[in-house]
Amino acid sequence: MKFFGTDGIRGRMGEEPITPSTVMKLGWALGNVLGHNSESRGKIIIGKDTRVSGYLLESAMEAGLISAGINVSLLGPMPTPGIAYLTRTARAQAGVVISASHNPYYDNGIKFFSPAGEKLPDETEKAIEEMMEQPVRTVDSRDLGKATRYPDAAGRYIEYCKATIANHVTLDGLSIVLDCANGASYQTAPSVLSELGARLHVIGDEPDGFNINEGFGATDTAALQSEVLQQGADLGIALDGDGDRLIMVDHKGEIVNGDKLILIMALARARRGELLGGVVGTVMSNLGMEQALRANNIDFKRSAVGDRFVLEMMKENNWQLGGESSGHIICLDKSTTGDGIVAALEVLQVMHDSGKPLAELAAEMETCPQMMINVEIARGFDLSDNAMIEDAVAAVESDLGDRGRVVLRPSGTEPLIRVMIEGVDAAQVKSQCESLAEIVRDAAASK
Repeated sequence: MKFFGTDGIRGRMGEEPITPSTVMKLGWALGNVLGHNSESRGKIIIGKDTRVSGYLLESAMEAGLISAGINVSLLGPMPTPGIAYLTRTARAQAGVVISASHNPYYDNGIKFFSPAGEKLPDETEKAIEEMMEQPVRTVDSRDLGKATRYPDAAGRYIEYCKATIANHVTLDGLSIVLDCANGASYQTAPSVLSELGARLHVIGDEPDGFNINEGFGATDTAALQSEVLQQGADLGIALDGDGDRLIMVDHKGEIVNGDKLILIMALARARRGELLGGVVGTVMSNLGMEQALRANNIDFKRSAVGDRFVLEMMKENNWQLGGESSGHIICLDKSTTGDGIVAALEVLQVMHDSGKPLAELAAEMETCPQMMINVEIARGFDLSDNAMIEDAVAAVESDLGDRGRVVLRPSGTEPLIRVMIEGVDAAQVKSQCESLAEIVRDAAASK
């Protein structure tokens, strides 16, 4: 598709398609495709993260929707899963997220939720793109939409999050360092955890429009690890810029990534007899998670990278738990999308009920050596049908045999090829990954 990638539309602010005019037209197209129903004018809600460009894009999206005759409800800064939840409970025709997730502040993006609070299917995104080929036609003045602020949006989402943890569980006495990435969760996440009783030390909660994800959050945990050790805390929680990722840190300052968190949740659900089916990971999920799940007679399947693909496979199999190493964790019995706060609460419940610290729970998985290198490429570079790369991959796979695997995939959000190798020997993995990445780099440069 022309605009939509694996996770909506994303790019540098001021460059197509992230421009005021294109976003305005995108809003108009969305309004025409999803905004109307047979009974009313329709309502679409808009939320955003803390990037300075969010003000501009929010106004452009609002203008496009109103010109299509759609009423708009503005949430302000709100985590992506909060927007999904409020879209569903507000009975809106769609939800709009203005965020570039873990990207730097100078990027931004747009993604949409259906009335059910789920990512839009490809056919709907295609219909929106086709509508954008048409000239904008503003409805008659009497039919223009209106914009209002959503009443107590943050409070409603906070109460929803708290309700996902069992009533018998409190966080009384638990010392937690929380990193909000200077992003969309900076108001909601501290409220959820403190209201449940945690002794909280918060970092990354002073957004200024420019510091989102900068030195903080799920993609840069150094500050959190240091603070956990300095505070002598029981654990640390890191969210990303839009609040749909979770990475945790144990009391020793060690990272507990998405794979280990999913395993902790899956094993606890299985022991309680509450795990419906198996677990969905991705091609990037560590082999150690798969081995630990299968050792406990839990089925495991791999999807393509991207939480939308994880969700699709979960629904196809009627399973409730899945996610990615990066910390996108979906609990379909609680949420329709990845939710960092909700996932953290489930892990905290496992700690409460088992009496075990996070480090002990995470030790149930032995991580296989894995290395990934991001290779910058020119936009439009085609990874497929490249003999140089195909031969190099075949050579590495032959060398690894059944003791490892190779994954090459283009990023759906950035001009990158992700080169990943996994095996049993760390030195071998490192050497092969570096060599293969260099071959990919040379191949891309020659185009």
